[in-house]
Amino acid sequence: MKKGVLLVNLGTPDNPETPAVRRYLDQFLMDERVIDINAFNRFLLIKGIIVPFRAPKSAKSYREIWTEEGSPLMIYTVKTTELLKQRLGDEYHVEMAMRYQSPSIESALAKLRAAQVTSIQVIPLFPQYASASTGSVHQKVMEIVSKWQTIPAMSFVNSYYDDDLIIEAFAQNGAKHKPEEYDHVLFSFHGLPQRQMIKADETGKHCLKSADCCQTITGANRFCYSAQSHATARLIAERLNIPKEKYTLTFQSRLGRDPWMQPYTSEVIAELAKKGVKRLLVFCPAFVADCLETIFEVSVEYDEEFKHAGGEHVQLVESLNDSPLWIDALERMVREN
Repeated sequence: MKKGVLLVNLGTPDNPETPAVRRYLDQFLMDERVIDINAFNRFLLIKGIIVPFRAPKSAKSYREIWTEEGSPLMIYTVKTTELLKQRLGDEYHVEMAMRYQSPSIESALAKLRAAQVTSIQVIPLFPQYASASTGSVHQKVMEIVSKWQTIPAMSFVNSYYDDDLIIEAFAQNGAKHKPEEYDHVLFSFHGLPQRQMIKADETGKHCLKSADCCQTITGANRFCYSAQSHATARLIAERLNIPKEKYTLTFQSRLGRDPWMQPYTSEVIAELAKKGVKRLLVFCPAFVADCLETIFEVSVEYDEEFKHAGGEHVQLVESLNDSPLWIDALERMVREN
């Protein structure tokens, strides 16, 4: 009998053409944890406005990063899965899935069920917890498994934002670019609406009640995406001896008019350029695999914006991808849990 492991990443279109991107965006944005407004308004917003207008533009961006092997996020998730299988050996059965599109969580769980695993450990591939990512994966898995007649022992990894091996992996990737030779360093995390941060504060007395509410992990913000992001950035900076005055934490990928977590990456890079910053090094520690948000949004769009504002170059620090330390961290996570 084997133990089961399920790795789940966010997802990617099946191909970079508009119909496939439309299907992906539709499934992604219709998730009640991603766009957390009432169902009727979400339907009108997603089906009537966002997807029809955004799909063609996103498809063009996906075509810029697509390779002969396919989507970078898919390529690296497959590599990670295969490397973890090799590390864990015959005692474990490892499957991978995407929260949106293919391969589905349903199909991966079906394979684990057919293998008659004695347990299933679910590891969302997001270092920091957020309801819209990790929470959505957990909910989907529970919905599916709850319909099984026989449910094996289940465990869910919540977050690993401060895992020492993962911090070291990001630091090693950054060290290759010699941070000391850059004028400033950005830690750019995927953004979320402020309302989702407020909802995560179960006390109702902490989130956004002070300017430094995310600077330290406490009982009130232990599941706060922003607080965990600040912790990740601080640990990487400390590992690389980057002084506090030389780095800034920002959030990217806004959608809609509601206030999102701040400061916004696009605004900060413009401000830095106007202050005379010429060379900018950017980490994206919310992503374990390079994808549209890193390869295109940072390396292309932000680089263009930075140069337009007077800067010279934005350098992306690659994600964990298939780093040996990343596989070390996953192996330890599986064996210790």
